[in-house]
Amino acid sequence: MNDYEFTISLRVRHPTIDPRRITEALALAPQHTWKAGDPRRDPEGGELDGVFRESYWVGRLMDEPQLSSRQLSVESVLLEVLSHLRRTQLFLDQLHVEGGTTEVHVSLFSRANFRLEWPSELLAGFGRIRATVILDVQPHSPHDVAADQPR
Repeated sequence: MNDYEFTISLRVRHPTIDPRRITEALALAPQHTWKAGDPRRDPEGGELDGVFRESYWVGRLMDEPQLSSRQLSVESVLLEVLSHLRRTQLFLDQLHVEGGTTEVHVSLFSRANFRLEWPSELLAGFGRIRATVILDVQPHSPHDVAADQPR
């Protein structure tokens, strides 16, 4: 089997929730958050026109930003993620009822073909907690970009 690298994050969108409630309920640290109605800002913190229309929360679901499939498979990490999120089932159900969405975002990086096998129990588990699983497949690792640059 060919090697691949991956990252996994969780994204939550909601019409009005305070992102601090998401952090508390999920017991996860966010990377980025904003609340509906807050002024929009650029990456440096400067104010932009308008306000955010919805609340947003994103956080990593892995200790390391990328792992090699030699060390750990994406399937095994997704099983751990599902186990953690099941403990917050009531909160995730309430988010959904209130018009929110939950997305498990998987980014995969490889220079060669590879295969993933996700058992039906894994997929059904994400369905039960109403989480969409998004795959973002990239043709190379971000670590390779520097090596590809002309000197």
